[in-house]
Amino acid sequence: MANDTPLRSYTAPCPGCGAPVTFLHAQSTHAICAYCQSTVVRDGEVLRRLGKMAELFDDHSPLQLQASGQWVDKGQAQAFTLIGRLQYRGSNGTWTEWEAMLADGSLATLGEDNGSYVFSRPGVLQQALPAAGTLRLGQRVELSGTVYSVASRDQTALIAAAGELPHLPPLGQAFEMVELRSAEGEVLSIDYGRQPPLVARGRAVLLEDLQLRGLRDAIAKEERARQFACPQCGAPVQVTLASSKTITCAQCHAVIDLTAGIGRELRHVLQDEPLRPLIALGSIGRLQGVDWQVVGFQHRLGRDPEDPDETFGWSEYLLYHAKRGFSFLVDAQDGWSMVAPTTGAPQLSGDGRTASYLGSRYELRERYAAETDYVAGEFYWPVQRGQKTQNRDFAKGRTLLSMEQTAGEITWSTGGQLDSATVAQAFKLDSRKDLFKRSDAAPLSVASGMSRTTIVLVVLLVLVVLLVARCDDCDPRRENCSQNSSRSSGASYGGFSTGGGHK
Repeated sequence: MANDTPLRSYTAPCPGCGAPVTFLHAQSTHAICAYCQSTVVRDGEVLRRLGKMAELFDDHSPLQLQASGQWVDKGQAQAFTLIGRLQYRGSNGTWTEWEAMLADGSLATLGEDNGSYVFSRPGVLQQALPAAGTLRLGQRVELSGTVYSVASRDQTALIAAAGELPHLPPLGQAFEMVELRSAEGEVLSIDYGRQPPLVARGRAVLLEDLQLRGLRDAIAKEERARQFACPQCGAPVQVTLASSKTITCAQCHAVIDLTAGIGRELRHVLQDEPLRPLIALGSIGRLQGVDWQVVGFQHRLGRDPEDPDETFGWSEYLLYHAKRGFSFLVDAQDGWSMVAPTTGAPQLSGDGRTASYLGSRYELRERYAAETDYVAGEFYWPVQRGQKTQNRDFAKGRTLLSMEQTAGEITWSTGGQLDSATVAQAFKLDSRKDLFKRSDAAPLSVASGMSRTTIVLVVLLVLVVLLVARCDDCDPRRENCSQNSSRSSGASYGGFSTGGGHK
């Protein structure tokens, strides 16, 4: 195994305060003094002070500078150490990227992505890059023989940094960042803030697979410290997830924005009368062999673009597992499903009626506009009431594929349908299992001895009764139903509003 320690390093007094500043990597040109926050640039054996760096806000990540691990690429393992940390802000919130120094002297980036992580390395393309202004969301682009889809295009700015850095963009100065994704799960990011633009290739990774050492300890103590007074009512609000960017107050139900850190001004918005989730926040449920915790809940409204008067509602539970990351449990009129964000980008057909992903072809089930109208708990993206997306749902049997699009980003999620009894049992709510039943459940079994004709008549009678009842009493803003009685389905199969990209 390669040695974790670089062959040579350079230490000199900070020009601002005299504290030692160490450069571990020969390619690093900048460092942030840990004592006075001076931005220091190295020119040979001379250090110059460029100014003061904004202080990092504490996002309570388990990662920290000098943590080390193993990166496996094409069967070859290589040690790495985290030497730098950068915090960025875009239109969809803030996120962190860590500069990693590998044992062979090369550099990589460990960045946040949809509640998980992507490990990226600098890449070289065998052709000229398209200008940022020519790329549009959803466009298919072929680069070096690989077909990508433009997943996001955003104005990004550095807001804080720490440690040792090979490059440091001007603080607070916006630059164009474009992210492309392939159907094979590769992420290609292009930083147009540099000339020539910097290209990085990456893939999704679980922190547990990196065999990390030197992570932050005393997590319980730090989590207790993440308590603050609600800016609306003053009640104590407890943040428990390192990646949370939005949380709701349990007392007044205000939605609180955490994207600037707890120590700064907290923006919030009030909500109307709260909804009561069928599965309580904090509940633990075992699905797909993993114990998931319900950390967030949102209710959403859909609207058919061809019939604006038709609305329908559904619920999404945000599930969290320390090693698996995040998934969504979706409660819709036509059944339950469990999905997770994809790293890759499925390929749409020219007419948009089918989507291909990992060798499977999915048929379009429906398309609609979606809006979030109630949230509770914690979320790893800056969720807001009134957030709107354009959605498409695809299906292949019980396997599901969903696309959500905002003005600056496209996110995909994939998963499968679940039986209502499975969901009730997973969360130990068997005594309330009747409340979990949805319209996908078969009312009768062919094995009961009844003729097919009798079964069809009974089914039709049950449907008529249910449709009449729903037409009279159902409110899609508070129930997972359709306002139009002719509708038999309609729900997002997951995804989320503005939570993709690096965020």
